[in-house]
Amino acid sequence: ILDKIFSIFFLIIAAPMLLVSAIFILIEDGFPILFTQNRTGWDGRRFKILKLRTLKKGSFDKTVQVTSDDKRKLKCGTFIRQFSIDELPQLINVLIGDMSIVGPRPHMVEHDIKYSKLFKSFLKRHKCSPGLTGWAQVNGLRGATPNPENMRKRMEYDLWYLNNWTIILDFYIIFKTFYIVFKYRGD
Repeated sequence: ILDKIFSIFFLIIAAPMLLVSAIFILIEDGFPILFTQNRTGWDGRRFKILKLRTLKKGSFDKTVQVTSDDKRKLKCGTFIRQFSIDELPQLINVLIGDMSIVGPRPHMVEHDIKYSKLFKSFLKRHKCSPGLTGWAQVNGLRGATPNPENMRKRMEYDLWYLNNWTIILDFYIIFKTFYIVFKYRGD
């Protein structure tokens, strides 16, 4: 219930940012405004994650992570990604029950397959709903995972979160997320 209440509240607050971002995407590169991708949810269930499209049409591969100097990014996409505005449509994923506000970030299905072969405990991350933000993200592990070591660290933080979950921890992560988004901009 708290996820749904928070998602409605944050969607209302985020609506102006989403509208302005959508207009910039539309002006620069046309439709579609949203980008969807298969992700893995609770107990391995697949769902379509929603994001604002920050890459040029026809020039992106849904299985390749975006880097900070990626030539595929829209001009407005750089700003949108820096402040994680592209992630805000995931509040709709929270509202419909695919995700939670807090939990391990969902990865591309291809990454789940790859890293589950490298790390024995990797799939334990799917023992709860994936989150819009998480313990790994507020501890500096957000954005692309260019090598297995980055993913291993992220996995360890996610598993710590699962083993130490409290409602107070979730509130702490939510508040710290706002601080992190503005202090450590994404790619």
